[in-house]
Amino acid sequence: MSGSGFPDVVVELRRAGCVFAEDEAALLIEAAGSDPARLDALVGQRVSGTPLEYLLGWVEFRGLRVGVRPGVFVPRRRTAFLVDQAVDGVAPGTTRLCVVDLCCGCGALGLSAATELTARGCEVELVAADIDPVAVACARENLTPLSAPVFAGDLFDALPGDLRGRIDLLLANTPYVPSARVADLPPEAREHEPLTALDGGADGLDVFRRVAQGAAVWLAPGGTVVVETGAGQIDTACSVLSAHGLEPRVAESEEHYATVVLGTRDPR
Repeated sequence: MSGSGFPDVVVELRRAGCVFAEDEAALLIEAAGSDPARLDALVGQRVSGTPLEYLLGWVEFRGLRVGVRPGVFVPRRRTAFLVDQAVDGVAPGTTRLCVVDLCCGCGALGLSAATELTARGCEVELVAADIDPVAVACARENLTPLSAPVFAGDLFDALPGDLRGRIDLLLANTPYVPSARVADLPPEAREHEPLTALDGGADGLDVFRRVAQGAAVWLAPGGTVVVETGAGQIDTACSVLSAHGLEPRVAESEEHYATVVLGTRDPR
């Protein structure tokens, strides 16, 4: 395909089943610059199934270009709704918040939430954590401009003890695909992204349950945990939050095809 232009790239991508072939072609051509050999290599990798975001080295999330690398979970567009719910729930005039991005992956949720809240005049203390060392390294690069630390470890075990009881906003993009359904995911996800970021256990809520249990202790009074779930998991997720003393709330978006469950600790 050496020397090919936009139409040829589009044809190749369409033949491979890329739904947004024109958009992807433009991005790949931009990434290749004036190097035809690099363009051939990028298109070849994309046609073979490599996620577009890995080839570009970034993903667009809520208007930001967030760095990603092979082996890191790529944040979905629908997950922007999680961040929308989190920041929209912050009371006007709030001047300071402690925000934690748990299961942070590349750090997109914490980065976008902190960026928006800071623009509103709120001082944000942002901390992120993930169990995957590749994700931790990627998130550290993305969050360096905010001077936000990223810790490696299993959920709350990764966090500094001085955060216990003072987290105002806990963002947790936990895996929620039931184990038996992982094989049904698109090849781009199941063959390239870490299983720990996809497999949520028998009913998809194993990690969610652990997050809810920890949130009851680590949240500040009045603090909220915000988690994405499947639409069919709402009742169970709300019951789990209630069982840990958190007041549940559900938000759904037809536009984003997203479901978010929030749990708030009693402010007293």
